[in-house]
Formats: sequence, C-alpha cells, structure tokens
Amino acid sequence: MSRAIHPAPLRRGTAAACAALLFVALASGTATGADPTPSPSPTPTASTPPPSGDTGLGGLDPRITAIMRKPDYRNAQWGLLQTDPDDGRVVHSLFPEQFFIPGSTAKLISVSGPWHTLGADHRFVTPLYAVGERDGATLTGDLDLVAQGDLTMGGRTRPDGTVAYTDLDHTYANDFPGATLTPENPLAGIDQLARQVRDSGITRVDGDVIVDSRLFLPDPELVPTPTPLIINDNLIDLMTTPGDRPGADARLDWRPRVAPYEVTSAVKTVAAGKPTAITVTATDGGTRIRLTGTIAAGSEPLLRTSPIGDPAAFGRVALIEALERAGVHVTADPSGANPVGRLPRDYGGRPRVAAYTSPPYAQYAKLILKVSHNLGANLGICLLAGTTHSNQCPAGFPVLADFLDQAGVDRKQAQLMDGRGGNPADRATPQVLVQMLAYWQRTPDARLFREALPILGVDGLLAENCRGCPARGKVFAKTGAAVGGDALNDRLAVGAITIAGYLDKGGGRYDTFYAGVNGASTPGADPTEVLTIANDLAMIAAYLQESSSP
Repeated sequence: MSRAIHPAPLRRGTAAACAALLFVALASGTATGADPTPSPSPTPTASTPPPSGDTGLGGLDPRITAIMRKPDYRNAQWGLLQTDPDDGRVVHSLFPEQFFIPGSTAKLISVSGPWHTLGADHRFVTPLYAVGERDGATLTGDLDLVAQGDLTMGGRTRPDGTVAYTDLDHTYANDFPGATLTPENPLAGIDQLARQVRDSGITRVDGDVIVDSRLFLPDPELVPTPTPLIINDNLIDLMTTPGDRPGADARLDWRPRVAPYEVTSAVKTVAAGKPTAITVTATDGGTRIRLTGTIAAGSEPLLRTSPIGDPAAFGRVALIEALERAGVHVTADPSGANPVGRLPRDYGGRPRVAAYTSPPYAQYAKLILKVSHNLGANLGICLLAGTTHSNQCPAGFPVLADFLDQAGVDRKQAQLMDGRGGNPADRATPQVLVQMLAYWQRTPDARLFREALPILGVDGLLAENCRGCPARGKVFAKTGAAVGGDALNDRLAVGAITIAGYLDKGGGRYDTFYAGVNGASTPGADPTEVLTIANDLAMIAAYLQESSSP
C-alpha cells in the first residue's frame, strides 16, 4: 500500500495505488452482510478450464456465492481458481485466464524470482575496505562501505538470526493506525561493522568514510525506490505518546538518531475521545522534521514516519558516529557530503577490515510476503539485474522472465512494471498466480515458501481474520489491493481486492487457489468499508478450505 485512504471529504489524489491488503483491522469469523443462499448454478467442470470462459458458480460453497452476489458487487468482476496439486485437476474456476489487477499478489512472482535465482540460503555480505596506508592503529585514507542491497542491514535481526516483523509494519504507519515497531536496533549492522573495525586494530582514520552505492542506480519507476544501502527501510520512525493530561505536550521518541537529522514536536494532548491528528513536515532534504497536531489523552502511542532523503549520506554519518562510539576517531566532518569521487575503481588488493553478513534470503522473502513489504519487493528486481552485472534495475525483468519460463509459468499471463504490484499497468490472471504457487510445491523449498506467506488468523496481514473459524491456520496466502478515490461519487473505487495461496486440505494436500474481485466500490469514503471487502475475500478463502471438493 503506497498512499493513505482518507475519509470524506474525498481527495482527488487519494490512494492512487494501494498494493497491499491490510486485513488486520477486521477480526471477523463470518462473512458480513451476506445475502441468503442463492439458487445453484450449473456445476463446474473438473477438467482444465476453457481458455477464456468460466465454469460458473455451481459447486461452490453457497456461502461463497452469497458473497459474490451481494448487491455491493453488482458492477464488479470476480475471478476464482482452485486446483488439486496432485493431478492439476481444476476444483473451481471462474475466468481463470482473464487479466485482473493483482495488487500485492504480484509479489508471489517478484519474490519467487530472487528466491530461485539467489537461493533461499543466499546471504548478503556487505564489506568495509581500508583504502589508504595503515601505520599501526592509524589509517591514512578512507573506509569504504560497499553496499550490497541488504534489505535490513541487521536492523530486524533477532538473536536467533531470524528477521523480525510485526503484523502491521512501520512502512505503513502513515497510511493506517496501529503500525508498530520491532524492538531490534535499526543500526545494528552499522554498529557491528564499527566494532569490527576497532577489533582490527584501527583506532584513528585520517581520511573519510564513504558509502559506495554503485551496485545499481535508483530507478524512479520503482516506487518506493530501492537503494543499494538501506537502513531502517530508509525511514525515520516518529513515535508520539500523549502527555499526562489535556493541554500537556505530547512525548516524542524517534529513531534511528543520526546527525544531521533533527526532530521537533509541537503536538498537544487533548481530552480523551477528541481527534488524534498529527502532521509530519520535513525540510532541508528531509533532515529537519517537525510534528504538529493533537493526540487524545489515554490513547495508544501513534507511529508516523518520514523518508530519509539521501540513504548513502545517512549511512555515511551513521557509520562515522558508530565508529566514534566503538573507539575509532574519524577526522572527516560527518556533516559533509558522501565523497564518491574518492572511490577506487575496484577493491582488488585492498584489505577488508569488516563485513556484515545478513540472514538468509528466505528470511527476507518471509518479511516481504508477511507484511507486503513494497521496498523489498522492488529491491528484488534490482538484485536480479545485478546477476547480469548490470547496474540498471530494469535489467532484472528479463532474468525474472527466464525464471518463469523455466518454472513452467506462462508469463504472457502477467504484466509487471514493478515488483510490488502497484504500477497501474500491472495485471495477472488467476491461472498465472496458481501456476507460480504450484511451481513451489514441486521444489525442496515448498514448505518454506508456503509458511512465508501470511497465515489466516495467525500472522502477517491475515493475523486478525477468521481467528475463530475452522480454517484458522489452514490458509497460507498473499493478499493484494488497488484502491483509489471516486470524487464523482464521494466514495472509494476498489480496483482490486485479491488473495492467492494454499489451502490445507489435510493429509499433506495443499490446493493452490486464487480469489479476486475487480471493479468494486464502497458505499462511502470511509476506509473501513474497504476492509469489509477485504474480509469478504478472506472468508472466501476460508470457505474454500472448509469445503469438500465437488
């Protein structure tokens, strides 16, 4: 999800491309507002679906057809596909080869490419080189940090080596209330590098610290835009807590604290029940951040974020400050620019004095899929480009195409301009997503991939859905959405709500499935009405899992 969905009065720029589906605001065990059970339709066939048709709604659980026939969807188009992995038999099918807006279900494709190409066990090793002459504990020259496209740089790594996440990630804090932070230190990898430098015997650097970001060029067509060095998702976290009484200043905490970033707050505490409304403004390239507005007394702390304008410059200062904390003095001015003109052509023969090694890529894939991490999904395209020795992110798409061909996935049934599923041109058929899911079931990583998806009623973006229903813990699925504004009717235009993944049918059988609706609308401009549609899709997945095959 890339922009907020604002309540009425509706703004024309509202939610232009929401690419994740946040089911977390609803915790319903039943579909809401379902119509009475409709009369049955013709029974679907049990063979491969016709190229451009469908098998109707017959044979479906009547609770599913009741959802699809709700008046709210009278102008919408539904797609559905469920297959038996053992023999490829189609269990249910509705327009399986029609293009639908995928939203973040596109991440099933874009994450699969790097997972296969790099490998589930691939680890990013970010080296720090000493470029200059060393005399005892003094380096006369520079320390060059060569960024490798590590998504978290240790900022989410738990002591056991796994990557931490919350069900509603901080990258969505400006869009939805309830986003929370992981407790890990976002500068952990940088601090580790600094300690290694000190352990190498260097205590003084008569020179500079430089971040080498030549791995790939930032591509503005990918939004959010990946960078070779990423710290804290290239965000400053801003946590506001109400004061002790109405009229008191709100309390502010923020991270990561790196100069020259300065954060101030004029947020006031208002009476309980009064509106909480906080505005974040950033100036001077994002380094001067100010919060204004109100927060209700007794309310939960509210998280907001502000983007880091220059990730390489930010990383340089962070490393200089970490070196000082570790007992390594750097003579260069930390407030200066990142002096890339001093970088060598290569690092042949240069001593590596430190390196940060990431968790395995499968942990990053799990983060991306569980919370619908848009930056991480886009980063995968740039990492694929790197396997061709190109620094141009678009060069990653042919690598992804080759993988899909090898995997037996009909890539002509997908249209992608990014990794997150948020470009207006992105499209995918139910069949191509089911093919992608079926591919993983034929690999040694089948379970690892399946369990990297949100689990219904358990975690990720499906954590709060269906917590009390029989399907809880038995649906593993990626969700997606594309939501915009309808200023003409003062409502929200729901381009797509989608869900695709696996249904645990028992006995070791996991059916692959897709369900999605394009062209729905909300009654008004209240964003919770979108979540009602999202819950309908979650319940369709639950009913598919619960139902016996026809």
